[in-house]
Amino acid sequence: MTSTIVKPTDTKLQPNKNMKQRGRVITLITCVLGLYGTFLTWSILQERINTKPYGDKQEYFQSPLIINIIQALCASLVGFIYTIFANNSSPFDVFFKNDYESSMSIFKSLVIISITSSLASPLGYKSLNHLDYVAYLLAKSSKLIPVMFIHFVFYRTKFPWYKYLVAVLITLGVIAFTISHGAKKTSINDGNSLYGMSLLFGSMLLDGLTNSTQDQLFKQKFKVRLTGAKLMCLLNLFVFIISLSYTLIFQFDEVKEATLFIHKHHELVVDIISFSLCGAIGQIFVFIILEKFDSIVLITATVTRKMLSMILSVILFGHTLNVTQWIGVLLVFGGIGYESMIKFNGKKVSVQKKME
Repeated sequence: MTSTIVKPTDTKLQPNKNMKQRGRVITLITCVLGLYGTFLTWSILQERINTKPYGDKQEYFQSPLIINIIQALCASLVGFIYTIFANNSSPFDVFFKNDYESSMSIFKSLVIISITSSLASPLGYKSLNHLDYVAYLLAKSSKLIPVMFIHFVFYRTKFPWYKYLVAVLITLGVIAFTISHGAKKTSINDGNSLYGMSLLFGSMLLDGLTNSTQDQLFKQKFKVRLTGAKLMCLLNLFVFIISLSYTLIFQFDEVKEATLFIHKHHELVVDIISFSLCGAIGQIFVFIILEKFDSIVLITATVTRKMLSMILSVILFGHTLNVTQWIGVLLVFGGIGYESMIKFNGKKVSVQKKME
């Protein structure tokens, strides 16, 4: 006669796991809603500053480096305050309280990331001289592709088959939109969509390198951990220093032009400060998602936000789209929706298996 030994189940572990899972879901929802609110406002202000004229003489503000400098400074200050309150520590602890090798590793990574970020932003703004804002937003929505490309080439990351299908759908959508897009020539937009897309793709590739390198930073183990808040403060500080130094040394005329423009159009100051604050607060949500989840989750959240931004842009600024362009839009966001559905179903199956 054999006896069956029944192992007691730990009833305390399951509730704890469920609570942690719920906590993660609540954190993600809060961050995504915060990201939507701040960056939708940020997007409207971005289009206003970069593509709409100021004053009776219909003058355009064309100093992307100045925007980048102010935005980086604002984000660094907000990141510093956030670090003090959220982590009860200084962001500079990662340099002074880690060993020399770890400190140098963090420093080198931050230099690389800040250079790619400093180059990416002005390139993106320059592309608006050749694209209208809707085309810019749709192309930016394909940011998943350069991130995957950088992960695959530099870090040998392998992705499931559906991500490649999503990448193909997004690429086809952007191509369809660009080919059928007859940009209207204005004093700021010369209608050269192909050149504009080339500049924008370069910006997105640099963004992909930035996001992928940030992922690797979070995966490394240091005595004093690099949190999202610390990275936000330090990265933007590095971007501010690099962008300001470059502008003062090589592009000082842009400083003078921006000063004269602001002197004539004081409302620009309010627009840029509001834009920078929205971007800085939005970055808090970005870095929380990046730290607690990963860049692919972040890209999914930001891409859906860009879809809403695009709809708002069409409504608020009077853009019109033809049939082929709408097909391109549907391909892009259809691919993103398909990816979200696959992820949702995968998590549902995983939860069911755990319950069984």
